[in-house]
Amino acid sequence: MGMFKKQKREMEETSCCGEEGGRTQPLLLSPSSSSQDHDDRDVPLTPTFLLSIFAVACGSFSTGCTIGYTSPAEYQIIEELGISVVEYSVSGSMMVVGGLVGSLVGGKITEHIGRKRTMLVLDVLFIVGWLTIASAKGALQLDLGMLLIGIASPINLYLSPIYVAEITPSNLRGAAVSVSQLIMFCCIAFTFIVGSLISWRVLALIGATPSLVQLLLTIFFIPESPRWLAKTGKEKEFEAALQQLRGGNADISSEVDEIKEYMETIHNISKNSSILDMFQKQYAIPLIVGNGLLVLQQVSGMNSYVMYTDAIFVSAGISSTTGFLAVASFQLLGAFLAAVLMDRCGRRPLLLAGVIGTCIGSLLTALSFILQGFEGWSRVTPTLALLSVMIFLGSIAIWNGIPWMIIAEIFPLNIKGSAGTMCCLSYNISSLVISSSFQTLLQWSPPGTFFIYASVSVVAIGFIAKLVPETRGKTLEEIQSCFTHK
Repeated sequence: MGMFKKQKREMEETSCCGEEGGRTQPLLLSPSSSSQDHDDRDVPLTPTFLLSIFAVACGSFSTGCTIGYTSPAEYQIIEELGISVVEYSVSGSMMVVGGLVGSLVGGKITEHIGRKRTMLVLDVLFIVGWLTIASAKGALQLDLGMLLIGIASPINLYLSPIYVAEITPSNLRGAAVSVSQLIMFCCIAFTFIVGSLISWRVLALIGATPSLVQLLLTIFFIPESPRWLAKTGKEKEFEAALQQLRGGNADISSEVDEIKEYMETIHNISKNSSILDMFQKQYAIPLIVGNGLLVLQQVSGMNSYVMYTDAIFVSAGISSTTGFLAVASFQLLGAFLAAVLMDRCGRRPLLLAGVIGTCIGSLLTALSFILQGFEGWSRVTPTLALLSVMIFLGSIAIWNGIPWMIIAEIFPLNIKGSAGTMCCLSYNISSLVISSSFQTLLQWSPPGTFFIYASVSVVAIGFIAKLVPETRGKTLEEIQSCFTHK
C-alpha cells in the first residue's frame, strides 16, 4: 500500500484531478517513476498476447459490419424482399433498439461473468443475428437479425477496449486498442466498397465469419483478463493469466504487486458498494468525461454521416460507387494514423485533431448545399460535398475509438460496470436521437443541419481542451488512483 499512499500525497499536492488555485484546469496526469519503470521494461509480445489482440480485432470486424451494413444493403434488400422503405426503416430501428438493450446490460454482464465469457455471448449473438439476416425471407426475420446484432454491437464497443487495456503493458496500450479500432474502420470501408458489388446475403455471411473465428480463439487460446480475475479474488488464476500473457520466463512480480495493491485499495473503497457509488464526488470527472465524449461524438453527426452517406451523395448528385471508394480510403487513412500516433502523440491531441476535422467537414457539407442554389456552381458542389464527407468520416476515424479507450482507462474497477452501462446508454440514446432526427432536419434545412453539427464540434473542442485527461504512458492503476482518492 506504500506506493499508493505516496501517489495520493503527490496527487493531492499537484491537484491531478484538475483543481488548481480554485480554478478548473485541464486534467493532466503527471508522470511518475512507476510509470517510467513500466515504460522502460522490455515486455515481450507473446503468442498468447498477439492471439488475444487478434481475437478482439475479429469482434471489431463484426461490429464494423454492423455499423456499415445498412447503407450499401438498403436498396438491394428493399428490392429483393419486396418490402417498403418504411419497413426497412423499422428494421434499422430494431438495430437501435437492440443497441439500447445491449447498453442496459453490457456493463453489468462484463463485470459479473467476466470479459472472456462476455465475448462468447457476443459471438453467439453476432453469428445467429447475421445468419438470420442472410436467410431472411421477409421483414420479420430481418428485424430479428438486426435486433440481435444491435444488442451485441454496443457491448463489444465497450468490452473490446477494456479487455485490451487490461491485458496490455502501459507503453503499448494506446496502439493495441487502436488496432481493434483500425480493424473496425477497415471493415466499415470494406462493407461500403464490397457491399455495392456483392449480394447483401453474402455480405451478412461475411459479417458472421470473424465472430466464428473469435469464438474458437476465445474457447481454446485466450485467457481471462488478469485484472478482472484479481478483482474477483481469483489470485492463482490471475497470476497464471498474467504469466501466460507475458511469457513463461517473464518476471511479472512488479506488475502483480502493483495490481494487488490497487485491488486492496479498491476493495477498501467499495465495501457494501451499490450502483449509486459511481455518483460520489471523486467519480464526477470520469463520469462527465466518459459520457460527454460519447454524446458529443454522436451529436456532432457521426451516425448521420455513417448511416446516410448514400443519401448525402444522392442529394449532392454524386455517384455512390465513387463516393464510397473515396470515403473508405480516407477512413482507413484516419484510422491508420490514430493507431500509429496514439502512443506517440497521446489521446488529447488526436481527439482535438479529429474534432477539428469533423467541424471543417460539417461546414463544407453545409457550404456545398448552399452553393447548389447559385448558378454556375452546379459543377463544383458535388466535388465539394464529396470532399466534405471524406474529411468528416476520415476525422471521425481518428477519434472514434479514443472515447472508448479513455473509458476503459479512467473508471476504477469498483464502478466500471455501472459507469460502463451509463456510458453505453448515453451513446445509444444520443445515437437514436441523431439517427431518427436526421431526415427531418435535412428536409427542414440541409445547410442548417450541418451547421448544427459543426457547432457541436466547436463545443467538443472546448470540452476536450478543458476536461479530458492525457493518459498516455500511465498504468491503469495510476490513472484510476487519481480519481479514487478522497
